[in-house]
Amino acid sequence: MLPNFNPIEFIIIIIPLLIAVTAHEYAHGYAAFKLGDTTAKDAGRLSINPVRHLDMVGSFILPLILKLSGAPILFGYAKPVPVNFSNLRNFKSGTLWVASAGVITNFILALVSAGAFQILLSAQPLWQNMVIQPVMMIFLKLFAYSVMINLVLAIFNLIPIPPLDGGRIMTVLLPTHMQQKFRRIEPFGFLILIMLLLTNSLDILITFFITPLINWLLGI
Repeated sequence: MLPNFNPIEFIIIIIPLLIAVTAHEYAHGYAAFKLGDTTAKDAGRLSINPVRHLDMVGSFILPLILKLSGAPILFGYAKPVPVNFSNLRNFKSGTLWVASAGVITNFILALVSAGAFQILLSAQPLWQNMVIQPVMMIFLKLFAYSVMINLVLAIFNLIPIPPLDGGRIMTVLLPTHMQQKFRRIEPFGFLILIMLLLTNSLDILITFFITPLINWLLGI
């Protein structure tokens, strides 16, 4: 067995991660569909079924590597939902809405999870000595991880590196003559992000923004 690997803890992490990345990708596809592009629907990706969105590396291997390496945050991703932005009724505003949809959804999930965490925590005197206490503790961890994962997914996706959502937003906002040059980064985007994570190059973002926001939502 791998050192410092707790399979139960990993399952508790994977559940909110799968929900977060599935909701993120579904939101992209739904926004595109409502704004005129049916590509995701035609490909069978306009679905809340996690199996249709999972990526073995991004949904399982990367979170495991980050957990075992002691990384200060957990991060993962799913297969991007296909979107043909040229089909959108308004290319610029439509692209901004589609690119932002996943991030907005993750922020909403983080807030809902934080509310559930606080409600369950405030009721702790009622269940802490009952037979259901172990189950309640698991739910507390699930909601706490959900807050962390959804916030990390939302904020990291706003980093202006293509093909992240922030990169897509940045591309649309750049002057036309710079957009094509910026898109050339896209094939290396995820590799750049993973290297930034594994080399702790994003410590400032984590220390001064993500961690305080997580602690504030969880009341710790």
